[in-house]
Amino acid sequence: IGAALEEFEHALPKQKYHAPSKIARPGYGCSVQHAEGGTSRKLSKDEIKRIQKVVGKFLFLARAIGNAMLHALNEIACGASGGAEKALEAATYLLSYIACNPRPKIRFHASDMTLQIGSGAALQARPEARSRAGGYHFLGNRDGKLFNGPIYVLAKIIKAVMASASEAECGSLFMNAQEAVPFITTLEELGHKQQAVPLQTDNSTANGIMNRTIKRKRSKAFDMRHWWLVDRCKQGQFKVYWAPGKLSLSNYFTKRHPASHHAALRPIYLYKEGKSPNTVQECIEILNRANQSCQTK
Repeated sequence: IGAALEEFEHALPKQKYHAPSKIARPGYGCSVQHAEGGTSRKLSKDEIKRIQKVVGKFLFLARAIGNAMLHALNEIACGASGGAEKALEAATYLLSYIACNPRPKIRFHASDMTLQIGSGAALQARPEARSRAGGYHFLGNRDGKLFNGPIYVLAKIIKAVMASASEAECGSLFMNAQEAVPFITTLEELGHKQQAVPLQTDNSTANGIMNRTIKRKRSKAFDMRHWWLVDRCKQGQFKVYWAPGKLSLSNYFTKRHPASHHAALRPIYLYKEGKSPNTVQECIEILNRANQSCQTK
């Protein structure tokens, strides 16, 4: 990281950066909250190249260890392809965050190698009404009590335009399940037989659709996603279940958060000695404290 920051000629900032991206403050009191967009200065080829270098330099680090950067890197990469000035500002902001947090760590515990997945989505969180999908995949114990470092984190834009929150959540469930299939195959070939993989969602409608307790109407737009995952659930490969959004591990990767929220949740996603949770219950307690703090503010 030090060598990369020297290459980009980025000095250590005077203030501490706790968040990898700058939060877009809501306009309180406005009758309409407009989506991001508008016009901005077009970037030169050298500026676009710089953004691409930042993304390329730190993407492997983010995928392997520093998963807190994945959301920011995804947004920057999308902005760079369109030559938006905001992408250059976001890249500079990310470099400041990396300079302030130069040694990310994650910790793995010995486990029963039982795959567990948290899925979430943010409806129309990106320009052109695109939605974002997030996921947290980790290996725990059969009793569901052990919390572990992630083997994979999903932070991607859903290419199709989602018409509702439930449709976006179904899209995220589909993407996470498809990413998990090779993990399931690999684990079983290594001798770790998998039962129905628990797949968490915080949307009760998406949960009802996947478990066929809700009758769908006028939802042809996501028929393929729906039926693929429903078939896999019937085959016993996945078990979709509902949990409150405040306890979702995947929502961290679907939207921008204030620096205080990043600081509160950092022990979950990156290892901090004496603060990182060892069990799912400890993880839930950290999530509850963070949400109560946000509500108070």
